[in-house]
Amino acid sequence: MDYVVEMLHITKDFPGIRANNDVTIRVKKGSIHALLGENGAGKSTLMSILFGLYQPTSGCIKINGKEVEISNPNVATQLGIGMVHQHFKLVDCFTVTENIILGMEPTKYGMVDIKKAAKRIEELSELYGLKVDPYAKISDISVGMQQRVEILKMLYRNAEILIFDEPTAVLTPQEIEELIHIMKVLIQKGKSILLITHKLKEIKAVADECSVLRRGSYIGTVNVKETSEQEMADMMVGRNVNFSVDKKPANPKNTVLRIENLNVKNTKGVLGVKNFSLDVRAGEIVALAGIDGNGQSELVFALAGMNKVESGSIFLNDEDITKMSIRERIQKGLGHIPEDRHKHGLILDFPLSDNFIIHTYDQQPFAKKGVIQPKERDSYAQRLIDEFDVRSGEGKDSITRSMSGGNQQKAIIAREVDRSPDLLIVCQPTRGLDVGAIEYIHKRIVEERDKGKAILLVSFELDEVLALADRIAVMFDGHLNGILDAKETDEKELGLLMSGSVRRDGSESEK
Repeated sequence: MDYVVEMLHITKDFPGIRANNDVTIRVKKGSIHALLGENGAGKSTLMSILFGLYQPTSGCIKINGKEVEISNPNVATQLGIGMVHQHFKLVDCFTVTENIILGMEPTKYGMVDIKKAAKRIEELSELYGLKVDPYAKISDISVGMQQRVEILKMLYRNAEILIFDEPTAVLTPQEIEELIHIMKVLIQKGKSILLITHKLKEIKAVADECSVLRRGSYIGTVNVKETSEQEMADMMVGRNVNFSVDKKPANPKNTVLRIENLNVKNTKGVLGVKNFSLDVRAGEIVALAGIDGNGQSELVFALAGMNKVESGSIFLNDEDITKMSIRERIQKGLGHIPEDRHKHGLILDFPLSDNFIIHTYDQQPFAKKGVIQPKERDSYAQRLIDEFDVRSGEGKDSITRSMSGGNQQKAIIAREVDRSPDLLIVCQPTRGLDVGAIEYIHKRIVEERDKGKAILLVSFELDEVLALADRIAVMFDGHLNGILDAKETDEKELGLLMSGSVRRDGSESEK
Protein backbone atom coordinates (compact mmCIF):
# COMPACT_ATOMS: atom_id res chain seq x y z
CA MET A 1 0.00 0.00 0.00
CA ASP A 2 1.26 3.47 -0.95
CA TYR A 3 1.15 5.46 2.32
CA VAL A 4 2.14 9.14 2.31
CA VAL A 5 2.12 9.35 6.14
CA GLU A 6 2.67 6.63 8.73
CA MET A 7 2.61 7.55 12.41
CA LEU A 8 3.59 4.34 14.19
CA HIS A 9 3.04 3.63 17.92
CA ILE A 10 3.08 7.32 18.85
CA THR A 11 2.96 8.11 22.56
CA LYS A 12 3.08 11.66 23.93
CA ASP A 13 3.25 12.51 27.63
CA PHE A 14 2.74 15.93 29.19
CA PRO A 15 3.02 16.64 32.94
CA GLY A 16 0.13 14.79 34.55
CA ILE A 17 -1.46 13.51 31.32
CA ARG A 18 -0.83 11.06 28.47
CA ALA A 19 -2.22 12.84 25.40
CA ASN A 20 -1.47 10.01 22.92
CA ASN A 21 -1.15 6.37 23.90
CA ASP A 22 0.45 4.03 21.33
CA VAL A 23 -1.41 5.54 18.34
CA THR A 24 -0.85 4.23 14.80
CA ILE A 25 -2.31 6.12 11.80
CA ARG A 26 -1.62 5.40 8.12
CA VAL A 27 -2.72 7.84 5.39
CA LYS A 28 -3.06 6.75 1.75
CA LYS A 29 -1.59 9.04 -0.89
CA GLY A 30 -4.12 11.31 -2.61
CA SER A 31 -6.84 10.72 -0.01
CA ILE A 32 -8.67 12.69 2.67
CA HIS A 33 -8.14 10.97 6.02
CA ALA A 34 -10.34 12.24 8.87
CA LEU A 35 -9.27 12.16 12.52
CA LEU A 36 -12.29 11.95 14.81
CA GLY A 37 -12.46 12.10 18.60
CA GLU A 38 -13.97 13.89 21.58
CA ASN A 39 -12.57 17.20 22.86
CA GLY A 40 -9.26 16.34 24.50
CA ALA A 41 -8.96 12.95 22.74
CA GLY A 42 -5.46 13.86 21.49
CA LYS A 43 -6.19 14.66 17.81
CA SER A 44 -4.53 18.10 17.72
CA THR A 45 -1.56 16.80 19.75
CA LEU A 46 -1.02 13.99 17.24
CA MET A 47 -1.12 16.40 14.30
CA SER A 48 1.14 18.88 16.14
CA ILE A 49 3.68 16.04 16.41
CA LEU A 50 3.42 15.49 12.64
CA PHE A 51 3.95 19.23 12.08
CA GLY A 52 6.97 19.35 14.44
CA LEU A 53 5.39 21.49 17.16
CA TYR A 54 5.80 18.62 19.68
CA GLN A 55 8.21 15.70 19.83
CA PRO A 56 6.77 12.24 20.54
CA THR A 57 7.76 10.52 23.79
CA SER A 58 8.04 7.31 21.74
CA GLY A 59 7.15 5.99 18.28
CA CYS A 60 8.24 6.91 14.77
CA ILE A 61 7.01 8.78 11.69
CA LYS A 62 7.45 7.77 8.04
CA ILE A 63 6.83 10.12 5.10
CA ASN A 64 6.50 8.32 1.74
CA GLY A 65 7.92 5.17 3.35
CA LYS A 66 11.05 6.85 4.74
CA GLU A 67 11.52 7.29 8.50
CA VAL A 68 11.99 10.96 9.47
CA GLU A 69 12.57 13.02 12.58
CA ILE A 70 10.45 16.20 12.56
CA SER A 71 12.19 18.38 15.14
CA ASN A 72 10.36 21.64 14.29
CA PRO A 73 7.85 23.13 11.78
CA ASN A 74 10.64 24.19 9.42
CA VAL A 75 11.63 20.53 9.01
CA ALA A 76 7.93 19.68 8.44
CA THR A 77 7.76 22.37 5.73
CA GLN A 78 10.88 20.95 4.03
CA LEU A 79 9.18 17.52 4.07
CA GLY A 80 6.12 19.02 2.34
CA ILE A 81 3.85 19.12 5.41
CA GLY A 82 1.64 22.16 6.04
CA MET A 83 -0.93 22.89 8.77
CA VAL A 84 -3.97 25.17 9.01
CA HIS A 85 -4.48 25.72 12.74
CA GLN A 86 -7.91 26.03 14.36
CA HIS A 87 -7.08 29.59 15.40
CA PHE A 88 -5.40 31.26 12.43
CA LYS A 89 -1.81 32.53 12.61
CA LEU A 90 -2.26 35.77 10.68
CA VAL A 91 -1.19 39.39 11.23
CA ASP A 92 -4.35 41.53 10.93
CA CYS A 93 -2.65 44.72 9.70
CA PHE A 94 -0.66 42.90 6.96
CA THR A 95 -1.94 42.14 3.47
CA VAL A 96 -2.66 38.61 2.22
CA THR A 97 0.70 38.53 0.39
CA GLU A 98 2.68 39.85 3.38
CA ASN A 99 1.19 37.12 5.58
CA ILE A 100 1.84 34.33 3.09
CA ILE A 101 5.52 35.19 2.47
CA LEU A 102 6.34 35.91 6.13
CA GLY A 103 9.60 34.15 6.97
CA MET A 104 10.55 33.40 3.35
CA GLU A 105 10.29 36.79 1.63
CA PRO A 106 11.56 36.93 -1.99
CA THR A 107 13.96 39.84 -2.53
CA LYS A 108 15.08 41.98 -5.46
CA TYR A 109 18.06 44.33 -5.07
CA GLY A 110 17.91 43.75 -1.31
CA MET A 111 14.20 44.72 -1.11
CA VAL A 112 11.20 42.45 -0.56
CA ASP A 113 9.70 41.71 -3.99
CA ILE A 114 5.99 41.95 -3.14
CA LYS A 115 4.99 42.08 -6.82
CA LYS A 116 6.66 38.74 -7.62
CA ALA A 117 5.13 37.08 -4.55
CA ALA A 118 1.66 38.49 -5.28
CA LYS A 119 1.85 37.16 -8.87
CA ARG A 120 2.65 33.63 -7.64
CA ILE A 121 -0.13 33.84 -5.02
CA GLU A 122 -2.56 34.94 -7.73
CA GLU A 123 -1.54 31.94 -9.87
CA LEU A 124 -1.97 29.51 -6.95
CA SER A 125 -5.30 31.10 -6.05
CA GLU A 126 -6.49 30.62 -9.64
CA LEU A 127 -5.19 27.04 -9.89
CA TYR A 128 -6.99 25.87 -6.74
CA GLY A 129 -10.12 28.03 -7.11
CA LEU A 130 -9.46 30.04 -3.95
CA LYS A 131 -10.37 33.51 -5.34
CA VAL A 132 -8.20 35.48 -2.89
CA ASP A 133 -7.08 39.08 -3.53
CA PRO A 134 -3.31 39.13 -2.79
CA TYR A 135 -3.42 42.84 -1.88
CA ALA A 136 -6.39 42.70 0.54
CA LYS A 137 -5.71 43.45 4.20
CA ILE A 138 -6.45 40.57 6.60
CA SER A 139 -8.58 42.80 8.86
CA ASP A 140 -10.87 43.58 5.89
CA ILE A 141 -11.64 40.02 4.76
CA SER A 142 -14.08 37.41 6.12
CA VAL A 143 -13.06 34.49 8.35
CA GLY A 144 -13.63 32.13 5.41
CA MET A 145 -11.22 34.15 3.26
CA GLN A 146 -8.66 34.21 6.09
CA GLN A 147 -8.76 30.42 6.10
CA ARG A 148 -8.06 30.42 2.35
CA VAL A 149 -5.02 32.59 3.08
CA GLU A 150 -3.80 29.89 5.50
CA ILE A 151 -4.31 27.27 2.75
CA LEU A 152 -2.37 29.45 0.28
CA LYS A 153 0.40 29.81 2.87
CA MET A 154 0.84 26.01 2.73
CA LEU A 155 0.61 25.83 -1.07
CA TYR A 156 3.13 28.69 -1.46
CA ARG A 157 5.56 26.55 0.55
CA ASN A 158 4.91 23.57 -1.79
CA ALA A 159 3.14 21.44 0.84
CA GLU A 160 1.95 18.02 -0.39
CA ILE A 161 0.48 16.85 2.94
CA LEU A 162 -2.09 19.31 4.30
CA ILE A 163 -3.34 19.17 7.90
CA PHE A 164 -6.65 20.93 8.65
CA ASP A 165 -7.37 21.35 12.39
CA GLU A 166 -11.14 21.89 12.92
CA PRO A 167 -11.32 23.90 9.66
CA THR A 168 -15.08 24.52 9.77
CA ALA A 169 -15.37 25.56 13.44
CA VAL A 170 -15.55 29.27 12.55
CA LEU A 171 -17.22 29.07 9.11
CA THR A 172 -20.77 29.73 7.95
CA PRO A 173 -22.68 26.90 6.16
CA GLN A 174 -21.95 28.55 2.78
CA GLU A 175 -18.22 28.81 3.56
CA ILE A 176 -18.19 25.16 4.68
CA GLU A 177 -19.59 24.08 1.29
CA GLU A 178 -16.91 26.15 -0.46
CA LEU A 179 -14.15 24.64 1.72
CA ILE A 180 -15.35 21.09 0.96
CA HIS A 181 -15.15 21.93 -2.77
CA ILE A 182 -11.61 23.37 -2.28
CA MET A 183 -10.49 20.21 -0.46
CA LYS A 184 -11.77 18.05 -3.31
CA VAL A 185 -9.86 20.24 -5.81
CA LEU A 186 -6.68 19.87 -3.72
CA ILE A 187 -7.02 16.07 -3.83
CA GLN A 188 -7.57 16.17 -7.61
CA LYS A 189 -4.29 18.10 -7.89
CA GLY A 190 -2.45 15.31 -6.05
CA LYS A 191 -2.37 16.59 -2.46
CA SER A 192 -3.12 14.41 0.60
CA ILE A 193 -5.22 15.78 3.47
CA LEU A 194 -5.48 15.00 7.18
CA LEU A 195 -8.72 16.46 8.53
CA ILE A 196 -9.39 16.94 12.27
CA THR A 197 -13.10 17.47 12.83
CA HIS A 198 -16.04 16.65 15.11
CA LYS A 199 -18.62 17.08 12.37
CA LEU A 200 -19.80 13.71 11.15
CA LYS A 201 -21.75 15.20 8.23
CA GLU A 202 -18.54 16.75 6.89
CA ILE A 203 -16.62 13.50 7.28
CA LYS A 204 -19.36 11.73 5.27
CA ALA A 205 -19.27 14.50 2.63
CA VAL A 206 -15.52 14.63 2.02
CA ALA A 207 -13.38 11.92 3.73
CA ASP A 208 -12.24 8.56 2.36
CA GLU A 209 -11.14 7.03 5.66
CA CYS A 210 -11.65 7.99 9.29
CA SER A 211 -9.48 7.09 12.29
CA VAL A 212 -11.08 7.39 15.72
CA LEU A 213 -9.31 8.36 18.95
CA ARG A 214 -10.82 8.12 22.43
CA ARG A 215 -9.06 9.55 25.49
CA GLY A 216 -5.70 9.44 23.71
CA SER A 217 -5.98 5.85 22.45
CA TYR A 218 -6.56 4.55 18.93
CA ILE A 219 -9.98 2.88 18.51
CA GLY A 220 -9.97 2.01 14.80
CA THR A 221 -10.02 3.16 11.17
CA VAL A 222 -13.13 2.83 9.02
CA ASN A 223 -14.07 3.28 5.36
CA VAL A 224 -16.33 6.36 5.50
CA LYS A 225 -18.63 5.31 2.64
CA GLU A 226 -19.38 2.00 4.39
CA THR A 227 -19.88 3.44 7.91
CA SER A 228 -22.86 5.41 9.25
CA GLU A 229 -22.65 8.64 11.27
CA GLN A 230 -24.19 6.79 14.23
CA GLU A 231 -21.49 4.08 14.13
CA MET A 232 -18.69 6.69 14.02
CA ALA A 233 -20.29 8.67 16.88
CA ASP A 234 -20.58 5.55 19.02
CA MET A 235 -16.92 4.65 18.33
CA MET A 236 -15.86 8.17 19.32
CA VAL A 237 -17.82 8.41 22.58
CA GLY A 238 -17.87 4.74 23.58
CA ARG A 239 -21.65 4.63 24.04
CA ASN A 240 -24.85 5.15 22.06
CA VAL A 241 -25.26 8.85 21.20
CA ASN A 242 -28.70 10.45 20.92
CA PHE A 243 -28.75 12.94 18.02
CA SER A 244 -32.21 14.31 18.79
CA VAL A 245 -33.00 16.88 21.50
CA ASP A 246 -35.52 15.63 24.07
CA LYS A 247 -37.72 18.51 25.17
CA LYS A 248 -41.31 19.09 26.21
CA PRO A 249 -43.36 21.90 24.61
CA ALA A 250 -42.39 25.32 25.97
CA ASN A 251 -44.49 27.01 28.63
CA PRO A 252 -43.53 30.68 28.19
CA LYS A 253 -44.49 33.18 30.87
CA ASN A 254 -43.53 36.84 31.43
CA THR A 255 -41.33 38.80 29.01
CA VAL A 256 -37.70 38.85 30.22
CA LEU A 257 -36.03 40.57 27.24
CA ARG A 258 -37.76 43.32 25.27
CA ILE A 259 -35.98 44.96 22.32
CA GLU A 260 -37.70 48.04 20.88
CA ASN A 261 -36.78 49.66 17.53
CA LEU A 262 -33.06 49.06 18.04
CA ASN A 263 -30.49 50.65 15.72
CA VAL A 264 -26.82 49.71 16.08
CA LYS A 265 -23.82 50.60 13.88
CA ASN A 266 -21.28 48.00 12.74
CA THR A 267 -17.48 48.38 12.67
CA LYS A 268 -17.69 50.26 9.36
CA GLY A 269 -19.89 52.95 10.92
CA VAL A 270 -23.10 52.02 9.07
CA LEU A 271 -26.23 50.55 10.62
CA GLY A 272 -25.88 46.81 11.12
CA VAL A 273 -29.13 46.52 13.13
CA LYS A 274 -32.13 48.46 11.80
CA ASN A 275 -35.35 49.17 13.74
CA PHE A 276 -35.17 45.72 15.32
CA SER A 277 -37.84 44.66 17.84
CA LEU A 278 -38.17 41.28 19.59
CA ASP A 279 -39.45 39.78 22.87
CA VAL A 280 -38.00 36.73 24.62
CA ARG A 281 -40.10 35.25 27.42
CA ALA A 282 -39.26 33.21 30.50
CA GLY A 283 -39.41 29.50 29.69
CA GLU A 284 -38.70 29.69 25.94
CA ILE A 285 -35.77 29.44 23.55
CA VAL A 286 -35.83 32.00 20.76
CA ALA A 287 -33.22 31.35 18.05
CA LEU A 288 -31.77 34.13 15.94
CA ALA A 289 -31.13 32.72 12.46
CA GLY A 290 -29.45 34.45 9.54
CA ILE A 291 -26.55 34.28 7.14
CA ASP A 292 -23.41 35.62 8.85
CA GLY A 293 -23.06 39.39 8.53
CA ASN A 294 -26.75 40.27 8.66
CA GLY A 295 -26.60 42.02 12.02
CA GLN A 296 -26.62 39.14 14.52
CA SER A 297 -23.21 40.00 16.01
CA GLU A 298 -24.04 43.72 16.30
CA LEU A 299 -27.34 42.89 18.00
CA VAL A 300 -25.72 40.54 20.52
CA PHE A 301 -22.94 43.05 21.25
CA ALA A 302 -25.58 45.73 21.90
CA LEU A 303 -27.54 43.42 24.24
CA ALA A 304 -24.38 42.48 26.14
CA GLY A 305 -23.21 46.11 26.43
CA MET A 306 -20.25 45.73 24.07
CA ASN A 307 -21.67 48.00 21.33
CA LYS A 308 -23.23 51.46 21.61
CA VAL A 309 -26.92 51.73 20.75
CA GLU A 310 -27.71 54.53 18.28
CA SER A 311 -31.42 54.56 19.09
CA GLY A 312 -34.09 52.28 20.53
CA SER A 313 -34.28 50.50 23.88
CA ILE A 314 -33.37 47.22 25.61
CA PHE A 315 -35.39 46.09 28.64
CA LEU A 316 -34.41 43.25 30.98
CA ASN A 317 -37.23 42.26 33.35
CA ASP A 318 -38.95 45.59 32.49
CA GLU A 319 -35.87 47.61 33.48
CA ASP A 320 -34.18 49.77 30.82
CA ILE A 321 -30.59 48.53 30.51
CA THR A 322 -29.78 50.34 27.22
CA LYS A 323 -27.09 52.54 28.80
CA MET A 324 -25.90 50.21 31.54
CA SER A 325 -22.33 48.86 31.65
CA ILE A 326 -21.52 45.20 30.95
CA ARG A 327 -21.00 44.56 34.66
CA GLU A 328 -24.33 46.13 35.61
CA ARG A 329 -26.13 43.97 33.03
CA ILE A 330 -24.50 40.81 34.43
CA GLN A 331 -25.60 41.81 37.93
CA LYS A 332 -29.16 42.41 36.65
CA GLY A 333 -29.34 38.81 35.39
CA LEU A 334 -27.77 38.65 31.93
CA GLY A 335 -25.47 35.80 30.85
CA HIS A 336 -23.51 35.67 27.59
CA ILE A 337 -21.75 32.78 25.86
CA PRO A 338 -19.86 34.77 23.19
CA GLU A 339 -19.24 33.82 19.57
CA ASP A 340 -15.46 34.40 19.87
CA ARG A 341 -14.24 32.51 22.92
CA HIS A 342 -10.73 33.97 22.74
CA LYS A 343 -11.62 37.65 22.35
CA HIS A 344 -14.65 37.85 24.60
CA GLY A 345 -15.02 34.62 26.58
CA LEU A 346 -11.77 33.95 28.44
CA ILE A 347 -8.62 35.52 29.82
CA LEU A 348 -6.30 33.04 28.14
CA ASP A 349 -3.29 33.53 30.41
CA PHE A 350 -5.36 33.01 33.60
CA PRO A 351 -5.75 29.55 35.15
CA LEU A 352 -9.02 27.76 34.44
CA SER A 353 -10.16 28.22 38.06
CA ASP A 354 -9.93 32.04 37.76
CA ASN A 355 -11.84 32.04 34.46
CA PHE A 356 -14.72 30.23 36.18
CA ILE A 357 -15.21 33.10 38.68
CA ILE A 358 -14.52 35.99 36.30
CA HIS A 359 -17.97 37.54 36.97
CA THR A 360 -18.17 36.66 40.68
CA TYR A 361 -14.60 36.96 42.01
CA ASP A 362 -15.63 39.84 44.33
CA GLN A 363 -18.68 38.06 45.77
CA GLN A 364 -19.12 35.50 48.52
CA PRO A 365 -18.11 32.72 48.85
CA PHE A 366 -15.21 33.50 46.47
CA ALA A 367 -14.12 36.69 48.25
CA LYS A 368 -13.98 37.89 51.84
CA LYS A 369 -13.14 41.53 52.55
CA GLY A 370 -11.86 41.91 48.99
CA VAL A 371 -9.54 38.87 49.15
CA ILE A 372 -10.09 35.82 46.89
CA GLN A 373 -10.62 32.57 48.81
CA PRO A 374 -8.58 29.91 46.94
CA LYS A 375 -10.28 26.95 48.69
CA GLU A 376 -13.79 28.07 47.67
CA ARG A 377 -12.68 28.98 44.15
CA ASP A 378 -10.89 25.66 43.62
CA SER A 379 -13.74 23.46 44.90
CA TYR A 380 -16.18 25.37 42.66
CA ALA A 381 -13.84 24.94 39.67
CA GLN A 382 -13.52 21.21 40.35
CA ARG A 383 -17.31 20.81 40.45
CA LEU A 384 -17.70 22.52 37.04
CA ILE A 385 -14.83 20.49 35.55
CA ASP A 386 -16.49 17.23 36.68
CA GLU A 387 -20.02 18.27 35.71
CA PHE A 388 -19.19 19.56 32.22
CA ASP A 389 -16.27 17.16 31.54
CA VAL A 390 -13.74 19.97 30.93
CA ARG A 391 -10.45 18.21 30.13
CA SER A 392 -7.00 19.75 30.54
CA GLY A 393 -3.51 18.64 31.54
CA GLU A 394 -3.40 20.21 35.00
CA GLY A 395 -7.10 20.44 35.79
CA LYS A 396 -8.23 23.64 37.53
CA ASP A 397 -4.63 24.97 37.50
CA SER A 398 -4.26 24.66 33.70
CA ILE A 399 -3.45 27.89 31.90
CA THR A 400 -6.54 28.33 29.73
CA ARG A 401 -4.51 29.09 26.59
CA SER A 402 -3.02 25.57 26.70
CA MET A 403 -6.42 23.85 26.50
CA SER A 404 -8.06 22.58 23.32
CA GLY A 405 -10.63 24.88 21.69
CA GLY A 406 -13.48 22.51 22.54
CA ASN A 407 -12.56 22.39 26.20
CA GLN A 408 -12.23 26.18 26.33
CA GLN A 409 -15.77 26.31 24.93
CA LYS A 410 -17.03 23.87 27.57
CA ALA A 411 -15.44 26.03 30.29
CA ILE A 412 -17.36 29.15 29.14
CA ILE A 413 -20.63 27.23 28.87
CA ALA A 414 -20.09 25.74 32.35
CA ARG A 415 -19.49 29.21 33.85
CA GLU A 416 -22.51 30.87 32.23
CA VAL A 417 -25.01 28.02 32.54
CA ASP A 418 -24.11 27.33 36.18
CA ARG A 419 -24.84 30.97 37.07
CA SER A 420 -28.38 30.36 35.69
CA PRO A 421 -29.07 34.01 34.72
CA ASP A 422 -32.61 35.23 33.90
CA LEU A 423 -31.55 35.87 30.29
CA LEU A 424 -28.90 33.67 28.68
CA ILE A 425 -27.56 34.81 25.30
CA VAL A 426 -25.99 31.74 23.71
CA CYS A 427 -23.84 32.29 20.58
CA GLN A 428 -22.54 29.29 18.61
CA PRO A 429 -22.62 27.16 21.80
CA THR A 430 -21.44 23.91 20.25
CA ARG A 431 -18.73 25.34 17.96
CA GLY A 432 -15.79 22.92 18.08
CA LEU A 433 -17.57 20.41 20.34
CA ASP A 434 -17.89 16.67 19.77
CA VAL A 435 -21.27 14.91 19.53
CA GLY A 436 -21.18 13.70 23.13
CA ALA A 437 -20.55 17.22 24.43
CA ILE A 438 -23.19 18.67 22.08
CA GLU A 439 -25.76 16.21 23.45
CA TYR A 440 -24.97 17.30 27.02
CA ILE A 441 -24.90 21.07 26.28
CA HIS A 442 -28.24 20.91 24.47
CA LYS A 443 -29.71 19.09 27.48
CA ARG A 444 -28.45 21.79 29.87
CA ILE A 445 -29.82 24.64 27.70
CA VAL A 446 -33.25 22.97 27.65
CA GLU A 447 -33.05 22.50 31.44
CA GLU A 448 -32.45 26.26 31.84
CA ARG A 449 -35.53 26.92 29.71
CA ASP A 450 -37.58 24.52 31.83
CA LYS A 451 -36.40 26.33 34.98
CA GLY A 452 -38.13 29.44 33.62
CA LYS A 453 -35.11 31.18 32.12
CA ALA A 454 -35.21 33.10 28.82
CA ILE A 455 -32.74 31.85 26.17
CA LEU A 456 -31.67 33.78 23.06
CA LEU A 457 -29.77 31.35 20.83
CA VAL A 458 -27.59 32.49 17.92
CA SER A 459 -26.38 29.65 15.71
CA PHE A 460 -25.37 29.09 12.08
CA GLU A 461 -26.19 25.38 12.48
CA LEU A 462 -29.75 25.10 11.15
CA ASP A 463 -30.05 21.57 12.63
CA GLU A 464 -29.28 23.06 16.04
CA VAL A 465 -31.71 25.97 15.55
CA LEU A 466 -34.57 23.64 14.55
CA ALA A 467 -33.81 21.14 17.33
CA LEU A 468 -33.49 23.62 20.22
CA ALA A 469 -35.69 26.61 19.40
CA ASP A 470 -39.33 27.17 20.27
CA ARG A 471 -39.51 30.26 18.04
CA ILE A 472 -37.08 31.37 15.33
CA ALA A 473 -36.45 35.06 14.55
CA VAL A 474 -34.82 35.50 11.14
CA MET A 475 -32.48 38.44 10.47
CA PHE A 476 -31.77 39.79 7.01
CA ASP A 477 -29.83 42.99 6.28
CA GLY A 478 -30.18 44.11 9.91
CA HIS A 479 -33.98 43.78 9.93
CA LEU A 480 -36.25 41.21 11.51
CA ASN A 481 -37.45 39.29 8.45
CA GLY A 482 -39.98 37.02 10.15
CA ILE A 483 -40.70 34.97 13.27
CA LEU A 484 -41.45 31.27 12.81
CA ASP A 485 -42.71 28.48 15.05
CA ALA A 486 -39.85 25.95 15.09
CA LYS A 487 -42.27 22.98 14.96
CA GLU A 488 -43.96 24.28 11.81
CA THR A 489 -40.98 25.27 9.65
CA ASP A 490 -38.08 23.59 7.87
CA GLU A 491 -34.62 24.41 6.46
CA LYS A 492 -36.10 25.42 3.08
CA GLU A 493 -38.44 28.08 4.52
CA LEU A 494 -35.69 29.31 6.86
CA GLY A 495 -33.26 29.56 3.94
CA LEU A 496 -35.70 31.69 1.91
CA LEU A 497 -36.19 34.11 4.81
CA MET A 498 -32.44 34.18 5.61
CA SER A 499 -31.57 35.06 2.01
CA GLY A 500 -34.23 37.80 1.84
CA SER A 501 -36.06 35.98 -0.99
CA VAL A 502 -39.25 36.14 1.08
CA ARG A 503 -40.33 39.16 3.13
CA ARG A 504 -41.67 39.00 6.67
CA ASP A 505 -45.27 39.23 5.43
CA GLY A 506 -44.71 36.06 3.38
CA SER A 507 -44.62 37.76 -0.04
CA GLU A 508 -41.85 37.24 -2.58
CA SER A 509 -39.02 39.78 -2.51
CA GLU A 510 -38.45 41.92 -5.59
CA LYS A 511 -34.74 41.25 -5.53
